[in-house]
Amino acid sequence: MGLNILIIGSGAREHAIARSIDASNKKKNIFCIASNLNPGIVELCDELIVGDFNDPSFVVSYAKEVNANLVIIGPENPLAQGVSDALWEADIRVVGPKKKLAQIETSKAFTRDLLKRYNIPGGPKYKSFSSMNGVSEFLSELGEHYVVKFDGLAGGKGVKVAGEHLYSHSEAMDYCSEIITDKGTFVIEEKFVGEEFSLMSFCDGETLKHMPIVQDHKRAFENDTGPNTGGMGTYSDVNHSLPFLNDKDVKEAKSINRETVNALKNEFNEGYIGILYGGFIATENGVKLIEYNARFGDPEAMNILTILDSDFLEICDLMTQKKLKNIDIIFKNKATVCKYAVPNGYPDKPVKDQPINLNKIVKLDNLYYASVNIKNGVLVESGSRTVAYVGTGDTIFSAEKFVESEISKVRGPVFHRSDIGKKELINKKINHMKSLR
Repeated sequence: MGLNILIIGSGAREHAIARSIDASNKKKNIFCIASNLNPGIVELCDELIVGDFNDPSFVVSYAKEVNANLVIIGPENPLAQGVSDALWEADIRVVGPKKKLAQIETSKAFTRDLLKRYNIPGGPKYKSFSSMNGVSEFLSELGEHYVVKFDGLAGGKGVKVAGEHLYSHSEAMDYCSEIITDKGTFVIEEKFVGEEFSLMSFCDGETLKHMPIVQDHKRAFENDTGPNTGGMGTYSDVNHSLPFLNDKDVKEAKSINRETVNALKNEFNEGYIGILYGGFIATENGVKLIEYNARFGDPEAMNILTILDSDFLEICDLMTQKKLKNIDIIFKNKATVCKYAVPNGYPDKPVKDQPINLNKIVKLDNLYYASVNIKNGVLVESGSRTVAYVGTGDTIFSAEKFVESEISKVRGPVFHRSDIGKKELINKKINHMKSLR
């Protein structure tokens, strides 16, 4: 009797999850509920169906139909809709926290209040708002160092930063008014200055096992300019840290993840089972928390799963049985670089339904399909990030060279950031940190 695994989601992150599950030595069958026909996932699955994976009853009924023992939730929206809760109620184990625990991602105010209540370091000066009362006063208090965050899920695009997206208090007030008009709430907080990094941890409700640290690049264009995106590319170093971090930074980030999981357990009397993703920033005053996500990052999942030496299915199996302490999780000492090819016009006005040609790519094992579809037998872009390419090497630079040569071969109306993982950009980040401390 093997395990029946159900994957929720159909982007590059879920393609990476499916590939890692497929590579497991355990006997298994793989199923997927997708929003689009991702050819990479289709190839690895016994069955892929396109359906509304944010609907708990639909997911549970399909999970029962295929006798799923274990469900792995890729994106955040199903977590916000309580898909995990419904599956556990049906006695089906899930990698992905229940709705109340997923608030760590779905509500910015919840997370800030939780850290404050449990005296967990890393939080900024902040205030939550559900009207315009007091907004202008708090902006005046913060001066030019502020960030406005929509309090909910916005696909990574609800955060506006002073000096990057908002150039005056009146622009900030306009953005806040827009949120209120749409019946939303928001958080205004102090803007941190430093270098960002991601630390993800496997959690079984008790035990945490940390993954290598990765840096994501949110801005659409070279040299970290342009609008925020879902992430244009990522890299990690051979030592599982980053060139601009020191040991103290790594220790502080791990400790914040650990304390947050303890706080959640204390708060809800229930453990957090799934991936806890801390979005951190190293500043002159130590490590600060920008935000939490309640699932694998995308692209970070591709970097991490590419160098995972342990059996990923076994990790998921043990995570959902609260037995994570029984396994040593090993990662290869390799550097990784991941770059996304995205549609022209992304993120604001992406072209859609345009054909993509991958015939020139030599090593398809390193390619991950994201927002694509098959129409009349042709691979087309479906509007968000199109395909990702990952490479490993003994240095970040050798991995970058390989990735750059392959991602450049994607034919169609796409662009990518060629600077991610290159010496110039990394040196800029190292020098930035040196100037701060």
